[in-house]
Amino acid sequence: MADALEGWTDFNVAMVGATAALAGLLIVAMSVNISTIMTSPTLPARAASSIAALVLAIVAGALGLVPAQPEVAYGVEVLVAAALAAVFQVHAMRVIAREDRISAADRFGKSVIGVIPLAAFLIGGMLIIAGPVAAGLVAVAMGSLLAVIAAILIAWVMLVEVLR
Repeated sequence: MADALEGWTDFNVAMVGATAALAGLLIVAMSVNISTIMTSPTLPARAASSIAALVLAIVAGALGLVPAQPEVAYGVEVLVAAALAAVFQVHAMRVIAREDRISAADRFGKSVIGVIPLAAFLIGGMLIIAGPVAAGLVAVAMGSLLAVIAAILIAWVMLVEVLR
């Protein structure tokens, strides 16, 4: 695995640092408007799933820096971490689905934002285990980037949209 991941070292180091900073920003954004957020039926669950996706990106990047790790081990680690993060997303989707004050299209949009990064991580882990390691690593990288994009969107909601 060291050979396959060697070219990803700089990316993983950058993603771990940037994602950890973004997770901190999201937590600060939540604390600024916590009373408003807690009155929302969906925002706490959406924030939790967003933080879980960022933690998943941190974990995948950090585990990608472990030297001489077998490919299968890394793929399994990514799959397990993605499954744990998915628990938070499934809970958020259930909460969103019960919200009758928003349209079905809005419910779908709010749910899919959290699903797409997780799907990339799951696909990446499976590809790494199955053998096309390079494709799996690209999918994991895409999952990390998509988790950051989704977190930026939810951070905007926590900072600005809740006050409208």
